[in-house]
Amino acid sequence: MSLYAQQFFTEHLTLPFTQGTVVGNTYYATPLPNSPLRLRIDFSRTIRENEYGGLRLAVVHPEKGDLDAVVLTFDEHGTFTRRDAARDVRPGFSGYARILDLRHYNRQPPWHGAEVAGLRSAIEQYTNIWFPGAWATSPRPWPPARTARKVPTAPHSPAARTR
Repeated sequence: MSLYAQQFFTEHLTLPFTQGTVVGNTYYATPLPNSPLRLRIDFSRTIRENEYGGLRLAVVHPEKGDLDAVVLTFDEHGTFTRRDAARDVRPGFSGYARILDLRHYNRQPPWHGAEVAGLRSAIEQYTNIWFPGAWATSPRPWPPARTARKVPTAPHSPAARTR
């Protein structure tokens, strides 16, 4: 998987749904446990091969198929603003606000440098329409970061203070 989709959706975008999985380059979730509706998120292709301009979110019913879909572009949500400014890539130029999946070109994930706060907020708004309350009630599907050992704290004493 050259897009490192598993890493993007679960570690970088940190979607909160416990009933979620990545298959290929697509994220599937069941935001509400007793609902037949599913959420599907995949990378939205552009007209160029191996180029992606955003994320496509779809609400899927098992029998009726896609009920609704929306594309959240990287440009509209400022995902690559800082990366593109550092590279001096401007709107209208090749690669601006895009993921280029060039497997032989770079060892880093193609979305390296993505700032996903805007995307994450838009996904939250969208899912709250179709799955009310799912975002707030879903615990994180992974445990918080752990340290190798507990670090003891120094005893509190006025003599131990230094300035």
